[in-house]
Amino acid sequence: MEIVLADSLFKTGQLNSAKTEYDKARQLMPANPYPKQRIFEIDQVLNPEKEATTANDSTATLVTADTVALNNTKDSAQLVGDMAKYGAFAQAANGTEKFQTIDNGKLRITFSNKGGRPYRVQLTEFVTHDSTDLVLMDGPDNIFKIDFYSNNLPISTDQFFFTLSDTASVISAKEKDVTLSYKLMAGENSYLEFQYTFSPNSYLIGFNVNAVGMAQHITNNYKALPLTWEIDAVGHELGRKWETDNSSVYYKFHEEDVDYLSKAKEDDSEELRSKLQWVAFKQQFFSSAIIANQSFEEANISYVRNDVHPTNIMRMHTDISLPYNGKPSESVPMTLFFGPNKYNMLADLSDEMEEKHQLDFQLQGLVPLGWGIFGWTNKWLIIPIFDFLGKFISNYGLLILVLTIIIRLIILPLTYKSYLSSARMRVLKPEVEEINKKIPKEKAMERQQAVMAMYRKAGVNPMGGCIPILLQMPILIAMFQFFPVSIELRQQGFLWATDLSTYDSILSLPFEIPFYGSHVSLFTLLMAAAIILSTKMNVDQMGDANTQMPGMKTMMYMMPVMMVFWFNSYSSGLSYYYFLSTIIGILQTVAIRRTINDEEILAKIHANKKKPVSKSRFQERLEEMAKKRGYKLPDTTTKKK
Repeated sequence: MEIVLADSLFKTGQLNSAKTEYDKARQLMPANPYPKQRIFEIDQVLNPEKEATTANDSTATLVTADTVALNNTKDSAQLVGDMAKYGAFAQAANGTEKFQTIDNGKLRITFSNKGGRPYRVQLTEFVTHDSTDLVLMDGPDNIFKIDFYSNNLPISTDQFFFTLSDTASVISAKEKDVTLSYKLMAGENSYLEFQYTFSPNSYLIGFNVNAVGMAQHITNNYKALPLTWEIDAVGHELGRKWETDNSSVYYKFHEEDVDYLSKAKEDDSEELRSKLQWVAFKQQFFSSAIIANQSFEEANISYVRNDVHPTNIMRMHTDISLPYNGKPSESVPMTLFFGPNKYNMLADLSDEMEEKHQLDFQLQGLVPLGWGIFGWTNKWLIIPIFDFLGKFISNYGLLILVLTIIIRLIILPLTYKSYLSSARMRVLKPEVEEINKKIPKEKAMERQQAVMAMYRKAGVNPMGGCIPILLQMPILIAMFQFFPVSIELRQQGFLWATDLSTYDSILSLPFEIPFYGSHVSLFTLLMAAAIILSTKMNVDQMGDANTQMPGMKTMMYMMPVMMVFWFNSYSSGLSYYYFLSTIIGILQTVAIRRTINDEEILAKIHANKKKPVSKSRFQERLEEMAKKRGYKLPDTTTKKK
């Protein structure tokens, strides 16, 4: 019985255990030379530099059929070398790479038995900008492995051949759950298992790392197993630079918010020394993520941009510490995500996982909506309106038009107040000029005080035109965040734009203009023209009210010119939205102008002048400062008769 057990241990590479069993057999059967021979062979493998201590023993030269096979065949010699190099994992060091593919309707993933890892990941419902398969990772250069030491021997799982749970080359998971098991054997009842569970039409894959009977094979000072995942992110979009600029490694600390590495560098890295919920390789519209059902111990993350490879845009890397306690049997349950960065879908997946694991996963954080009030505006205003309209309007160009009209109607009261304030300033222009004639420009403080006093007496706030514009800024900036990350616009054409998520090119240039590019975006030009027209109307409306800021007019006209350079490679949907918003704003201004009578405004201002005016604290401070400098201020109070 001892010999049978010893032979089994020997063949699976468990040499120390085999030696113990052969020694028991030798003591029970001292006349049998076979156990002694096996002990001798094991000693030669475990201590190749040490001379055989049994050289004078006749059993040392005994040749059995197994010994002949062991010493005289190439495969057996390879096994002996592998035993010295890999110990208990020697049997798995050689084999033939085989592939299995699972298709669940949304994902088509090919696994390799070498490393028991995902080899190729394809999203079947999407294609690239040039209509090829949309692949998130592919090929042997991508890494997915666990490293550890076994009896002082370094083991990397990607170098070994795992046993398969199913030998079919293609497996369908479109109608029922399918579990795929890859086992790295270290003995009859000892293995490290990578277990993948697919559900129909899901972007989530259950992923368990199971260690069974591995305590004797993994060095006992391990408190965590390091899992390394590294991929070459493949570019999918037309605008390579824009896609690269919107790609990075994202992560979420346990019970904290989502964060990410800087997107503005050629490379970046960070050591995350706190418990983590997940790490994701995030691209502009698609992500690959590994999620802890509870938490990871810590992780290192990094990326390096690739500007020279024809398809790969970035090398992304993470080392994640999986909890490990050295028990006879233990499991680390995780989830893999391969899918689109669609805000509502990710929020639903997070809610689904939260119900199951009682944790806040915040996968929707993979869609950067902006910080603070800009993110809230997108979350609670823009996205709900956009999704509601999407139920009734299939053409996204028309949808953006309707969305723009709704937004402009929402901010119409602010537009009206802004125009009314500008009109009040305009009708007061003669009085401002009169003050400027009386007070020389050398007395700037006194002149400004007099003008401000006149405005206050007339009931006019000179900042009244700016405040409504500032209140509109959250929506404008929220849109700037929303359109480039909205996957709904991806590959949706409108008019001459073939894809509203990237730039619309009507002309390719034979050269590249710095900060502009080598193409001409028509929506960007239309947007700039509309802004120039709107600027001219505003300047004409204000008249010379802004003469005290002579550089302001120049800046107002320079801004749309600068925007041509900024927006030329941005989302054409964004330029289209700003164009529509500006045109509708111009029409609103024309309509408001027809409803406002300058004479009525002036009459109301004169009526306000007859009312008593109280000084604000700000005015009192200004006047006090003026008095200290020796300025004589005009009497701005009105006494009741």
